[in-house]
Amino acid sequence: MRLFVTGASGWVGSAVVPELVSAGHEVIGLARSDVSAAALTAAGVQARRGDLQDQDSLRAGAADADGVIHLAFIHDFSKFEENQRIDRGVVDLFGEVLEGSDRPLVIASGLVPLDTGKPGSAAGPMIRHATAAAAIQLADRGVRSVVLGLPTTVHGEGDHGFIRRLVEIAREKGVSGYIGDGAHTWPATHRLDAAHLARLAVEKAPAGIVVHALAEPGIPTREIAEAIARELDIPAVSIPSENAADHFGWLAAMWGTSITGDSGPTRELLGWEPTHPTLLEDLAQPYYFES
Repeated sequence: MRLFVTGASGWVGSAVVPELVSAGHEVIGLARSDVSAAALTAAGVQARRGDLQDQDSLRAGAADADGVIHLAFIHDFSKFEENQRIDRGVVDLFGEVLEGSDRPLVIASGLVPLDTGKPGSAAGPMIRHATAAAAIQLADRGVRSVVLGLPTTVHGEGDHGFIRRLVEIAREKGVSGYIGDGAHTWPATHRLDAAHLARLAVEKAPAGIVVHALAEPGIPTREIAEAIARELDIPAVSIPSENAADHFGWLAAMWGTSITGDSGPTRELLGWEPTHPTLLEDLAQPYYFES
């Protein structure tokens, strides 16, 4: 297939692109900068200049493709609601272009925390739930729409996400903290396993479903904190919930919330079996602790 990929040079996208190419697909990646375009060219794929607010480029990219994988999101938490609206607009635009074609549209989303009372869904966090739901509904309009539910942590060498921030906080504070008894759970998947599932989804997932990229459905936060503590040679300690915001900053709300899901149906449907290192195995490697 000829596939248009947004976020193609990003953390997950840069693993999805070679996965697609190795399977014989032609990839056109959205590039918002010269650096991104150069990275895509170096990966042997075509770059289409534009960004998530360039409707002409997005429309042309989708119209000229056999399918779309939408992985890009503007990760500026100070403007999260605005960026969610931009993301919803992109999904709506792709829906208009692909309507009635039975072509695939795979979009990346997250998981809904268990503490919200909505366990088992993979269409959140909550502010992004409506966009994922809208993508699923595109199945009624002749689009083979699929939501790729990514866990809180998509890990591997080069990760600069939440786990790397926890390492930085532990180094700054001199302790590796977990909140309360550390029983809150975080799901995780290696980025190469997530990339493999993205390919399976665009190739053969039926319309109107969520596929769960969960190699590990829920790791206790205490175990993650203890793994960080071992590598930094510092104590792992409990942080009372009332002090969590002071200790962890903006990350406290997520670090103190249980998030999980079930990838069993996804594995059975698509034959997806994670084969790469677990999160705790990755945390035993030096790359998470290099300054």
